[in-house]
Amino acid sequence: MSEKKKGGGALLGAAFLMATSAIGPGFLTQTAKFTSDYQASFGFVILFSIILSAIAQINIWRVLCVSGMRGQDVANKLLPGLGYLVAFLIVVGGLVFNIGNVGGGALGFNTLLGIPTKVGYVLAGAIAIAVFLLKNAKSAMDTLTKVLGGIMIIVIFVIIIVVKPPVGSAIKNTFIPDAGYTTLFPATITLLGGTVGGYITFAGAHRLIDAGITGEKNMKEINKSSIMGMVIATIVRIFLFLAVLGVVVKGLTLDPANPAADAFKQGAGEIGYRFAGLVLLCAAVTSIIGAAYTSVSFLKTFHKSIDKNENWVIIGFIAVSTLIMLILGQPANLLVLAGALNGLILPITLGICLVASQKKGIMGENYKHPVWLLVLGVVVVLLSAYLGINTFVSNIGSLFA
Repeated sequence: MSEKKKGGGALLGAAFLMATSAIGPGFLTQTAKFTSDYQASFGFVILFSIILSAIAQINIWRVLCVSGMRGQDVANKLLPGLGYLVAFLIVVGGLVFNIGNVGGGALGFNTLLGIPTKVGYVLAGAIAIAVFLLKNAKSAMDTLTKVLGGIMIIVIFVIIIVVKPPVGSAIKNTFIPDAGYTTLFPATITLLGGTVGGYITFAGAHRLIDAGITGEKNMKEINKSSIMGMVIATIVRIFLFLAVLGVVVKGLTLDPANPAADAFKQGAGEIGYRFAGLVLLCAAVTSIIGAAYTSVSFLKTFHKSIDKNENWVIIGFIAVSTLIMLILGQPANLLVLAGALNGLILPITLGICLVASQKKGIMGENYKHPVWLLVLGVVVVLLSAYLGINTFVSNIGSLFA
């Protein structure tokens, strides 16, 4: 295989890794729930969150890939020791979210094939582990995320055709929402954390660094990959929104325990319910892989043995996530805490990258970060920090209430 083909495969692989890391079980549940709550007006939330996500994503990918340094190394270069704090936050958040991803995989197996939940935990973890047992694990990871991501898009599109959502109303409400702008703002921030918070933003950028696609000479490819990732995640979000909207506009109420699967079932019957299981399973497996790979990528520059045995450390990470899920069953409190933590990680990591973008010692003598991108990045940092702190405080209070 030529170097050009390898590079092209890594670019698309990084895009799908980022997108499918964002499209986890929580993503499906959030989108279905908010569509049920706000109906066509949720289109505006999707549009606004896409804009904010794009600003964060492009800033972070540019800094990491041009410098050729992973997130923790950029932070340590900026302030010695800061990288360890960032790595700790990412790994803890990634581990807890991965526990939820394993649970989502089990729910997918149960919905699709009726497999008992505990068996589903093991199967979901085993599929992800199998990828990293292969000799060319990163290539296999790229291929699997592409295939499963493609399956999700096709399956959800089939449901859209069946339920016939009011596309005209969705388009109109995307720009002029009936629910009002202020009502929709909290949902926008929730989606922002779920789309680019925690480890998610770094998944694709770290994959490009591993593939050697770094430096200003590769800026075109870096931008192309980051945009592809955002487009893929956006397509799934819009498709899922339309699929659920086609059900809730008929006055049907969704089961809060599993709103996405219930929407598919009410919209397309038993076959729709099985399709929901397939989508949930694909989303969970790709998110398990993305969370484990990215979390470990934050550790491997700290010790040579972690870098040397990267695949085995990833396997251990997945195994621990699966074991904890087996023991705890439904770690609701942990997931609440992880969600709150995720909201705090984005302004910290984005803020670090924005400061780093102005440092010649990190970015190189000739690099100039676009002023408009810097200014918009600062706006996202301030916005996400303010709402992230409020969310964290309220969630911590609920844990100990």
